[in-house]
Amino acid sequence: MSSLPPLRVTGRLDRVREAMAEAGADAFAVTNLTNVRWCTGFTGSFGALVVGPDTATLITDSRYATQAPQQINDGGAPVDVVVSADLVAEGRRALADAGRVALEADDISWADQQRWADAVDAELVATHALITELRSVKDDAELARMAQAAAIVDDVLAEAQTMLVAGTTERQLAHALEDGMRGRGASGPAYETIVASGPNAALPHARPGDRAFVDGDLVVIDAGSVVDAYRSDMTRTFVIGAADDTARKIHDLVTRAQAEGVATVRAGVEVGAVDKACRDLITDEGFGPEFGHGTGHGVGLDIHELPSVRRGNTAILQPGQVITVEPGIYLPGIGGVRVEDMVVVTDDGCRPLTQSPKISL
Repeated sequence: MSSLPPLRVTGRLDRVREAMAEAGADAFAVTNLTNVRWCTGFTGSFGALVVGPDTATLITDSRYATQAPQQINDGGAPVDVVVSADLVAEGRRALADAGRVALEADDISWADQQRWADAVDAELVATHALITELRSVKDDAELARMAQAAAIVDDVLAEAQTMLVAGTTERQLAHALEDGMRGRGASGPAYETIVASGPNAALPHARPGDRAFVDGDLVVIDAGSVVDAYRSDMTRTFVIGAADDTARKIHDLVTRAQAEGVATVRAGVEVGAVDKACRDLITDEGFGPEFGHGTGHGVGLDIHELPSVRRGNTAILQPGQVITVEPGIYLPGIGGVRVEDMVVVTDDGCRPLTQSPKISL
């Protein structure tokens, strides 16, 4: 694995404060641990971050008394660390002077919201995707990790294609792919690897089973890996032996539609336009009902992030966002095809992070 640039979080809290102020809050209790990590560099499994106008406090328990200060120092975030097993009680102290406190409405449970409401002498403000929208634009260090995660899967998939023969089972190929990722330095798969063959390929999120490949099967392989918490995502569709006319037709159509979608990606374009480019071509060829899901999603610390590449989304693509473009056609009882790349949005187009070649059937 190639060396990666240091991951620094300097400046992120300033962006959070700007968004916080726009939401009408003068303090923010961040409880989503992925968002805490993005803001501070802290990777522990227990904690909350209280952001005020001029200060920030990470609250975590004694397991992380040494780790938390080290990671925060490495990340470059100006954050104080308080060790306590009671996040809300300690958060109340940090929020003593706050008038309006933002909470992450998309993530906090009803019970935890009630605990904060009972403990904090302030008005609570529900925010939606405040930090996840900021997270959608990646810096160079984040992109380097995602590129490496993608390259690992490119290599593993190239090697594993020798297993695309009759008799191999879905589970065998999935295990080989995931073992190969770890062998090349990934911490593991970015999600449960999909290997779906024959009729199973008509299920967009099929789980690998013990079905053995037979000649004529379409095989959908959807795989990603994790490098230093950042994820990749890619899908390719293969055939066992010779493809029939239906398989060739839908594979060619999905591949062309996916290329249309990728060609639409650039900064300043509405996200929904990417979906439309893929969907219009598939619909014009008579397979609109067989393409039921959205065309893609953002990727980063989570496998599904903003923006959502779906019909009618008027959000504007920004440079540095990473999205997938993954149209598909699914024919129940027969099989399916999906082709997916992960790309970085640029001012004049996009740059693919996934490099595996697309086959012709």
